[in-house]
Amino acid sequence: MKEQATTKNRILNAAELLFAARGFKATSLRAITTAAGVNLAAVNYHYGDKKGLIRAVLSRYLEQFMPALKMELVALHQRDEFSMEEVFLCAKQPLLTLNSSQTNGTTIFMSLLGRGYTDVQGHLRWFITTHYDDVIQLFIRAVRRAHPCLDPETLFWRLHFTLGAAVFTMASSTALCEIAVNDFSSHTQIDDLINRLVPYLAAGVAAPIELNETLVVNFNG
Repeated sequence: MKEQATTKNRILNAAELLFAARGFKATSLRAITTAAGVNLAAVNYHYGDKKGLIRAVLSRYLEQFMPALKMELVALHQRDEFSMEEVFLCAKQPLLTLNSSQTNGTTIFMSLLGRGYTDVQGHLRWFITTHYDDVIQLFIRAVRRAHPCLDPETLFWRLHFTLGAAVFTMASSTALCEIAVNDFSSHTQIDDLINRLVPYLAAGVAAPIELNETLVVNFNG
């Protein structure tokens, strides 16, 4: 059992780094088995196929991040009022705790999450929404409570614009912090980076909606 666990971890660790750096599509199972020092049969035995391996890699982060985010959101919903910034700040501590279980865990997680969209991994989005729909719905409800006038289509686009900005910023955090040092002599830690990002995301989601004659808003909250 110990040898199996070691093999599984070697596969996951190798896959995680390669997926984050190259993307899911561009990373072959052969590259993963070579980096992990195992054969293809070991991958098939533990994870079934490449899709199973992708889900297992992301699950290591989701299993820690999602319950922590849920706790923050549940506490937020117990309040009578809250701002859009406070909604997004619910994700701050859950993101930061990923670094405690894995070096650069926050950056790697956001990189993997972004790859799930840019590589069109529909099965991965299905996996996340199937296993963590309660957390997703808590977040969406919080956004709606903070800004009730958002219609469903506008909310869809703005949340995905938000995801794109968050993924780019957090996945590129090391490079961005180095640029800040070179250009502004500003030493920025990852928690400072999140504090800078949150007001931008909140303002984008809560921006005024410009309606035209062909758009009819029918949203009951």
